[in-house]
Amino acid sequence: MVISFLGTLSLIFIFGLVIGSFISAFTYRWPRDISVQKGRSFCDNCNTKISWYDNIPLLSFILLGGKCRKCKNTISSRYPLIELLTALLFVTVFTFKGQALQGNWWILPYLLVITAALVAIFVIDLENKLIPDEAVFFIFILAFLVLLVSSNPSFYLILFSAFAASTFFLLLNLITKGRGMGLGDVKLVLAMALFFIDLKMLLTWLFVSFITGAVVGIFLIAIGKAKFGKQIPFGPFIIASFFITLFWGDLLVKYILPYW
Repeated sequence: MVISFLGTLSLIFIFGLVIGSFISAFTYRWPRDISVQKGRSFCDNCNTKISWYDNIPLLSFILLGGKCRKCKNTISSRYPLIELLTALLFVTVFTFKGQALQGNWWILPYLLVITAALVAIFVIDLENKLIPDEAVFFIFILAFLVLLVSSNPSFYLILFSAFAASTFFLLLNLITKGRGMGLGDVKLVLAMALFFIDLKMLLTWLFVSFITGAVVGIFLIAIGKAKFGKQIPFGPFIIASFFITLFWGDLLVKYILPYW
């Protein structure tokens, strides 16, 4: 049983590395309006197309010492980091949500697809302060359809809660004139709120988002990496807090909403 579980984790980890490799290429190309259909990855320095044996997720980066085989220029660490992050999230999703798979084989693929989309949004917003509408709409439509097909008894309550949370973020956007909260964040919250059937989990997620955003913001200001009034992308905090709540929400609720 243990060997079987570890074998499954290994396969999911490898699958996560492969998906992470695609995400690393997509998040580099999308802001630059380069189609992912334009072929293999290429070196950012010499534009040489990378051979398949130099494009094995994480392993090739290690074997090449983080340098391009042709020009010897240093390869950005963003690529292996995105691959590793995706793989670790895939494994963690399986570990924490694996018990829900009995009789519901579709749950794991569903969660992994959502995880991949969120990693892509996380990276693009962190690097470019942009949230791609296509990815957000994809998450919203997929989550909405799953709720609809599963005939969830709390369907309307979940929709109302999602729109209420999104409206709150929209008000913040209007009050701060877009400096404190972007419209991309508003749409992202609307899509992601559909995953929280329990209102306590939804409120915990939003609370953790603001707390982590405030703590990191103060830290960046303290070390001189940010300034008051300078916009810091909030999407990464929304997404990171989503996974924190997804994995440890039951524990967090006891401390954040102890009297609910």
